[in-house]
Amino acid sequence: MFKIKIRPEWLMARHGVAAVPLPTILNLLGEIEKSGHLVGACRACGLSYRHGWGLLREFESTFGVKLLITQRRQGTKLSPFAKRLLLANMRIQARLAPTLDSLASELEAELERSLPDRKPILRIHASHGFAVEALKDRLAHSRVTLDLKYEGSKEALAALARGSCEMAGFHVPLGPMREPVLEQYGTVLRLKQYQFAHLAVRTQGIIVAPGNPKNIRTLADFVRKDVKIVNRQIGSGTRTLLDLLLAEANIDPAKISGYENSEFTHAAVAAYIASGMADAGFGVEPGARMFGLDFIPVMKEEYFFGFHSSAQKLPAVSETLAIMHSDEFREIVNRIPGYDGARCGEILSGKEAFG
Repeated sequence: MFKIKIRPEWLMARHGVAAVPLPTILNLLGEIEKSGHLVGACRACGLSYRHGWGLLREFESTFGVKLLITQRRQGTKLSPFAKRLLLANMRIQARLAPTLDSLASELEAELERSLPDRKPILRIHASHGFAVEALKDRLAHSRVTLDLKYEGSKEALAALARGSCEMAGFHVPLGPMREPVLEQYGTVLRLKQYQFAHLAVRTQGIIVAPGNPKNIRTLADFVRKDVKIVNRQIGSGTRTLLDLLLAEANIDPAKISGYENSEFTHAAVAAYIASGMADAGFGVEPGARMFGLDFIPVMKEEYFFGFHSSAQKLPAVSETLAIMHSDEFREIVNRIPGYDGARCGEILSGKEAFG
């Protein structure tokens, strides 16, 4: 079975100077931030102290910026510029990783189909989420070749209805917003031929800068003149939920600064805020924790995988459902901040799941 990884790599250049690839520099800076000293960082990156020090000094000389601040008896710290470099890299990773992961899984499936003894291939269209990523990682060690495409909940369910995938991942809020969201998802949830595997209960809320300097407490604060937000993309389940919550509170999106600024994942929303480009966003808790941001819970929602009843007989689907129902995977989900995997792998009819 082929395993493909596609990772973004960026370079820096200035007038008259050849472009400098940044992966090694960024890894080194990240380890310095963790350990507080260059020796340990070089060791963690598999570099000699001399080579690591030389790379950093060469970068500083080339671009005329300082990367490290060294103080006697206080170790080594990153300069503001170095911290900004790391944040920029995290934003790139958060924005592009899901798209590149989807492409990698598509290529894996394409190569697998060319083999005479190919493994079962599972096509999943799903709204992006951290438990979905955990399932993707777990399936990488199984007999299943995954062909994963991230898209909005509504689009994923539409793909399931037209037979473009075996499983569709989507999320539905608990509480008064449940029925309005279900109405937007269409009739596929009501049809008897479909079943739904529970993945997790997760918390949606407001992501804000550390310490919440703007004192943002509710969605009503989004219309304040001193607050700028970043949104999820049109068609995403989280954007749909936010729009419904704003409508319920009689808040006009046109009055929210940054409402049209959108990112494709929860992590990318958090990275945008961590970079100081916005004050708040709406998303799930793990994204906030990844970047050391604060999180204000608003509501809980359930994440499901829908599939046609006949698909349960397919080896790829049955193995995936077995993994979801395992104690091992349930513990993985429970370790994700703001996630509850108590019902992970439970299979329900549309009536049982949605009434």
